[in-house]
Amino acid sequence: MMRISIQPESGIPGSVQLFNLLCFAIACGQFPPGYRLPSTRQLAMQTGLHRNTIHKVYHQLEAMGLVETRAGSGIYVSRSARQVVNYSRGLGENLDRSRQVLEQVRQGIDQLLQQGFSLEQVRDLLLAEIDWRLRCSAQVLVCVPNRDLGTGQLMAQQIQQTLGIRVQLVPLEDLATVLDQIQSGTVVTLHYFLSAVEAIAQPRGARVLTVEVSDYAREIALIRQLPSYACLGLVSISTALLEVAEVIVYSLRGDLLVLTAVISDTERVGSLIRRAHTLICDEASYPTLRVLVRQARADLIRTPNLVCATPHIGEAAMAELRRELGGIPGAGGDREAGGSGLQSKETH
Repeated sequence: MMRISIQPESGIPGSVQLFNLLCFAIACGQFPPGYRLPSTRQLAMQTGLHRNTIHKVYHQLEAMGLVETRAGSGIYVSRSARQVVNYSRGLGENLDRSRQVLEQVRQGIDQLLQQGFSLEQVRDLLLAEIDWRLRCSAQVLVCVPNRDLGTGQLMAQQIQQTLGIRVQLVPLEDLATVLDQIQSGTVVTLHYFLSAVEAIAQPRGARVLTVEVSDYAREIALIRQLPSYACLGLVSISTALLEVAEVIVYSLRGDLLVLTAVISDTERVGSLIRRAHTLICDEASYPTLRVLVRQARADLIRTPNLVCATPHIGEAAMAELRRELGGIPGAGGDREAGGSGLQSKETH
């Protein structure tokens, strides 16, 4: 068993040191999935910390999904920590990359030593940074202004489904209140709102990541191929997205009639179904819109071509987000149909 020791003279509280050490041991594979962690009594004897303090640290690890309690048996590294372990093993399998990473680590440590830091201080700095990143990754918030919550819903839904993590949608106007209630977190937003989000998040120790929306290249190609004077219906949960989409369509095709509707406005959506040659909708609206089209089929002369648009966050942006949030248990699996581009669903 790895010897776990706490430095009483360090400025970092003992509970934080223990938390950092255990996270590091799990991340680097010293404590692999299924490994039985020392009991609170054993750790108390090793570290000098009170058993209640150790219990709280274990509770933190369990809340993050890194460990699990088995009644009557003890505390074990959970299978959800496998991703971190696999990443560590992957470095070992690629010797060239492993050596490069190791050299970068050594250079970073050497630079800190040259600036007058001791090895103990360097270790504390590294562990504190790892601790901060793990805590940020444990709480992911999607943030957009209240006026654009529909876009935020699309982002949150796609991130949850693609990365398999829990995401909380927070209006920009409420971000300060929410961040004050949690220790740290990662805030995901669009570039348009970056400055406003950073002004709130950074003073509160939260990390901010931005994503780019899809370029909708396939949808644009479809629109270019529509017959002249056809009626195109756009349906979404986001009013702001519809406004932008309408402007883009008219800039591409001035000879089209473009009608828009929020999916919750069933009367307006019904009008689009009766008039449109083609209906393009977001993923969140597609199930409801498909049902409405089927219900109206008996009264239609021609059933519109129903198209579910590309996911709102582009594939490259989602891949980058997956890398940035790599410390989250389960943040790695793609949906089977996710990111596959334009999905055209004929309803007739």
